[in-house]
This record gives sequence, structure tokens and C-alpha cells, in this order.
Amino acid sequence: MSEYTAKDFKKGQPRWCPGCGDHFFLASLHKALAEIGVSPWDTAVISGIGCSSRLPYYMNTYAMQTIHGRAAAIATGCKVANPNLSIWQISGDGDGLAIGGNHFIHAIRRNVDINIILLNNRIYGLTKGQYSPTSPRGFVSKSSPYGTVEDPFHPAELCFGARGHFFARAVATDSTGILDVVRAASKHKGTTVCEILQDCVIFNDKTHSAVYNKESRSKNAIYLEQGKPMLFGENNEFGLMQEGFGLKVVKLGENGITEKDILVHDAHSIDNTLQLKLALMDGPDFPIALGVIRDVEAPTYEKAVAEQLEEVSAIKKYHNFQELLMTNDTWVVE
Repeated sequence: MSEYTAKDFKKGQPRWCPGCGDHFFLASLHKALAEIGVSPWDTAVISGIGCSSRLPYYMNTYAMQTIHGRAAAIATGCKVANPNLSIWQISGDGDGLAIGGNHFIHAIRRNVDINIILLNNRIYGLTKGQYSPTSPRGFVSKSSPYGTVEDPFHPAELCFGARGHFFARAVATDSTGILDVVRAASKHKGTTVCEILQDCVIFNDKTHSAVYNKESRSKNAIYLEQGKPMLFGENNEFGLMQEGFGLKVVKLGENGITEKDILVHDAHSIDNTLQLKLALMDGPDFPIALGVIRDVEAPTYEKAVAEQLEEVSAIKKYHNFQELLMTNDTWVVE
């Protein structure tokens, strides 16, 4: 049992709009970190700029709000400099995927042992309601008064495309779901991406209404669990089966279909084909996948850097700056 409580990680008075999903997520994060059991002084929370990026101010840990889009760069530096730190990066969909998009994909590609929390409300909230990289085509906002003509990023697709080894998803109002994915992320060695679906009550309310409350999740979401059949519905009456190269929704009992016919979730499969299909499911014909979708071990960046430094140091003639100066010819000027 952890010696810490949620109170040990709390700090300050959160300043977000009443009803903002950030409030819900922060409370769950405090609980999750307490349960994980890593001390506050062995934890660092790094953010960029945006509404969600205020979160480090409310963490009784090492914390830093950096500049727009650069959270992953700072988080990488923190982990390489001090591999013993547990690093949690907090980014919004704008901060993390627009100006911070390059840092996002390369942190994942390098597999730095950091945990990226992507709070996705499909809008720029802090700058008062412009469309973001995850806003759907046709979305009307202050910066797209006639509807955006762009297709959005799917964070999962971007993560998988960068050869990501861990991707999970939860809803800001679902404390149990958040605890599950944060707990799994903390155990994974390498870059983790946890997409948190949240509403911006001011500029993009109900954008995730299909899964934002318990009743809607029971109808429109599927909770993926390692080694268990992919069942969903209010009474687990529906399931997922393979159809050709795709997926199809079936109802148990119809056409002789039983639980044995339903696909079993394997987040640890190196082949990410099915995992990506699950991550990209979206209504109305398919449920939205929640939980840990991919979780595969791979070499981490900071460990490789440390091993390389040790290997190179062993064969070099110098080990500090003074020794470096003395490696070549020297002379005295009188």
C-alpha cells in the first residue's frame, strides 16, 4: 500500500472555468500518483502553454510551465539528465500537436521514458476559441467562421505513425478510467501517450458528449482489457469481430454468435494493425475505445544515451575538460 495520499500531491487553488474537464482530470491525477507510490520529490510535471498547461501549478512536485509547444523537449532533457525522475508531460491538443507537433512525434520515435498526457478538447481555449489540429472538418470557430476546411489529426494515428509503443485513452470525467491508464503508463518503460477526452464548457461544450457521462459511455464506449473479449453495451450484449481486413459490430445470440467468436484484446502484440483499428473507431457505427490500446516494451532513449556515454568514456583518454586540454600538444608562453 502506498504511503502517499492525494493530498500529498495537491497544491494551490485551480483556476479553470467551472465545469472544465481539467478539474476532473487533476483530481484523478492526484489520486493516481498517490496510488503509484513514487514520492512527490521524485516526480516532475512539465507543461507548455494553454489552459491545461496550468496544471503544474497545482502539483506539489517538481514542476515547470515551459513555452508553447516545447514541453516534450524540456521533459526529454529532464529525463536524460536525471533518469530517476518520474516525468509527466501535460499538453493540450493545440500545444501538443500544432506548434509542439514535431517535439511530440520525435519524443515518441526516440522512446524517451516520459508520460505524455494529451488533454484533447478539440479547441484552443486559452486564446478564446480558435479551431485546433483535432477540430473536425467543418468546425465553426472564431478562426474558421465558415467552417474549417482541414481534416483533423487523430492523436492515436500520429502516435502509431511515430512508432509509438504505448497509447491509451480515457475520459476526463471517468476517474476509474483515468486511474487505470495512468497506472499502466507509470509501469511502462518508454514514451506513453494517454489521450484524455474533455469538454471545454465555454468554447466547445459537449464535443465528447457520446462518452462524457457514465450512461453515454455504457452505450457508446468499449473498455479494452488485456486478454479479455471485446464486449460492450449496457449489458455487454455487443462485441467486435474481424471482417476481412476490418472490424464489425455483432450482437451476441444473433446468427449463433457467442462470446467465443469475439476478438480478444492484446495490447502487447508487436503487430499494431488491430490496435490502430481499435484506436481509430468512432461513432455512430462503432464504439469509442477506452483503456490501454497498445503497450509494448522497447529500448528507451535515456538508457541508450547513458550506456553510450559509459562505453565511449571507457576508451577515451580524457574524462573531463582539464584532461581534454592536455590531450594535444601544449606550450607555455613566457
